[in-house]
Amino acid sequence: MAQILDAATAVFAETGYEAASANAIAQRAGISPGSLYQFFSGKQAIAAALAERFLAEMRTAHADAFATSGIAELPLARLMDRIIDPIVAFNLANPGLKALFVGTDLPGHPGARELLEALAGRVEAIVAIRAPSLDATQRARCATVCLQIVRSMMALITNAPETERATFVADLKTILTRYLAPIDEAIEG
Repeated sequence: MAQILDAATAVFAETGYEAASANAIAQRAGISPGSLYQFFSGKQAIAAALAERFLAEMRTAHADAFATSGIAELPLARLMDRIIDPIVAFNLANPGLKALFVGTDLPGHPGARELLEALAGRVEAIVAIRAPSLDATQRARCATVCLQIVRSMMALITNAPETERATFVADLKTILTRYLAPIDEAIEG
C-alpha cells in the first residue's frame, strides 16, 4: 500500500488530482491495475488514504513548529524561522499535497478542515501569548491573515526553481514579520 501511495503522490503532483488515473498510479507503482484494485477501490480511495497519511505527517510537523514553550521570549524573526522552515520543508517533501487539498474532486476533506481549524487555533494561541491585549476577534483575524499569507506564498515557494526558493521563503518571513510586528508586544528592542 505504501508503494501505491508513494506513486499516487508523484502522479498527483505531476498531473493534478483530476487528470490522474488509477491506471497511471498503478503504472508508476510498477504493479498491474488489478493489483491496485486489491487495495483500493479507485482513485478517490487512494486519495483519501493519501490525505490521511499527509494529515498525520502534517500534524507532527505542525506540532513541532507551533509548540508554545518559550515563544514569548523569541525575537519575532526567530519565531518566523521556527514556524515557517518546517512548514516549507513539509510542503517541499510532499508535492502531491496541494493536488489533494485544492483539487475540486476531493472538496472539503474532513481531515483537511480539521487541520486548518487546528492551525488557526495554534496561530491564535501564539498571538495570544505574544499580544495578550488582543481580544478573541482580533486574534482570529490575525490568524486568518497569517494563514492566508502562508497559503498564498507556499505556491510560489514550492513552484520556484531551487535557486530562487530561499528568496521566496525570506519574502514570506518578511511579510509575516512586518504584519505581526505592530501587534507583537513581546518584541525586544
